[in-house]
Amino acid sequence: MDRPGHSPKSQRRVSLMRRFFDSEASGGMILMGVTVVALVIANSPVAGTYFAVLKTYVLGLSVLHWINDALMAVFFLLVGLEIKREMLDGQLSTWPRRILPGIAAVGGMVVPALIYLAITWNEPRLHSGWAIPTATDIAFALGVLAVLGSRVPTSLKIFLTALAILDDLGAIIIIAFFYTGDLSLPMLGAAALCLVVLIAFNRFHVTALLPYLVVGAVLWFFVLKSGIHATLAGVALALTIPLQALPKKTRAEDSSLHRLEHALQPWVAYAIIPIFGFANAGVPLSGLSFDSLSSPLPLGIALGLFVGKQLGVFVFSELAIRLNFADMPAGASRAQCYGVALLCGIGFTMSLFIGALAFPGQEDLMNATKIGVLMGSALSALAGYLVLSLAPREQPHARAARSM
Repeated sequence: MDRPGHSPKSQRRVSLMRRFFDSEASGGMILMGVTVVALVIANSPVAGTYFAVLKTYVLGLSVLHWINDALMAVFFLLVGLEIKREMLDGQLSTWPRRILPGIAAVGGMVVPALIYLAITWNEPRLHSGWAIPTATDIAFALGVLAVLGSRVPTSLKIFLTALAILDDLGAIIIIAFFYTGDLSLPMLGAAALCLVVLIAFNRFHVTALLPYLVVGAVLWFFVLKSGIHATLAGVALALTIPLQALPKKTRAEDSSLHRLEHALQPWVAYAIIPIFGFANAGVPLSGLSFDSLSSPLPLGIALGLFVGKQLGVFVFSELAIRLNFADMPAGASRAQCYGVALLCGIGFTMSLFIGALAFPGQEDLMNATKIGVLMGSALSALAGYLVLSLAPREQPHARAARSM
């Protein structure tokens, strides 16, 4: 028999969240490793081969474009699945659960963008990069939390995950509205037709994944040719995957969405994101000087991530708690909340991705973007780790007083 207060559903939720933390955290550690490897190779005698391979064309696209447009579409498919699941059946399924990470996510996007624009104001050609420091890399951030272990309460890990998911949703909206090129109406119409077919599958309760994936691949091709960034096809596909359980099944984890999400998680965490990091993190460091590091683009990104993220997330969260819009994460001290706000400044994957959209074909600006992202993310990771490792935990009497 099930014990009171320990329903199968709650057990499943904990299991899913634990599995998510484990895969994202270990994936983040791998990502840290391949980032270092990419930097070493890009500044070694084989750097020419590294960059030549990335620029090699295969079936009409360079290797780098296949990684950023095709492999990352699978990453965005997983992101879309996570957003849908959390919104309908998870940690973001009710408004009280959405309020604190939602307000924090808004602050974590607005303040970094304002800091970036303030620093690059006199350089109009750099303004298109305003969204680069608005993203949080959940894999990197959870990787740091994994090193800290039990020093960080589970409530803060859930808060960070929810915030990053909403942050990803904001990034998707930004990409769709601000980083779309010239539109091809015929291709856009074909993509819309594919989307109609996918919605019909959902409405007619098609639970097999193969039809969705086949039409999704065709959708990706048409979106690629339409002028909208191809990765958004992954999000569109994710929103049509059914969350309902299969016929004659009683467990929600048997739904098409859960099955696809669980199948994709290890591939994304241990293959796709590390490949993306390896291909995009390599930047030549020769000739770097204080002047180049303090130029508007890398400085705007680095300060946007390191200063803007922590201010936006922590101040907006604190205001929400003090105004009684939301509750403090259970068992967490304010120092720990500040440490997590610092970790939100790790913007590696999505920041590099948005940078490639903001400055397409401009190698000098992309190298400066990578330096800014690496500086801001490294500072945020180090400061967040130090604060969380030294932060006092919330005392039991403080918890009791706050709950009265």
